[in-house]
Amino acid sequence: QVQLVESGGGLVQAGVSLRLSCIASGRTFSIYGLAWFRQAPGKEREFVAAISWTGRSIEYADSVNGRFTIARDNAKNTMYLQMNSLKPEDTAVYYCAERKNPYGDSSRLSYDYDYWGQGTQVTVSS
Repeated sequence: QVQLVESGGGLVQAGVSLRLSCIASGRTFSIYGLAWFRQAPGKEREFVAAISWTGRSIEYADSVNGRFTIARDNAKNTMYLQMNSLKPEDTAVYYCAERKNPYGDSSRLSYDYDYWGQGTQVTVSS
C-alpha cells in the first residue's frame, strides 16, 4: 500500500530556514501529483503547496508564496518543501499528500488527495 513519511521538522527561530522531505512508497511515484498541507493548533488543515506529476504545474498558498518552494525528485521517490524566512504563524504540523489518480495537475483541494503522511511538527519561535 501507499506510504508517505515526512521528516525535517523541528523547533526554530523566526527568520531561519527548514527543508521538509516526504518519502513515498507503494506505487509508481512519478505519475502522481503531490502536495503539502498544514494544520495549526485549533485550526483547520490548510493548503500550503502542490506540484503536478510532471513538476511543471506548481501552486502556493498566498501566505507562503515567495518564501516556500516545493520540489520533487522522482529518482528518490521524494518530495521537498524548502521553507525560508519562517514566521511564528508557520507553526503547524505539516503533512504530505499524494493524489488518488495518476497524471493529475496540481491541486489545492484536500479531497483530491487520498494518501497522507503522519505529519511532522514545525515550531517557529519569535
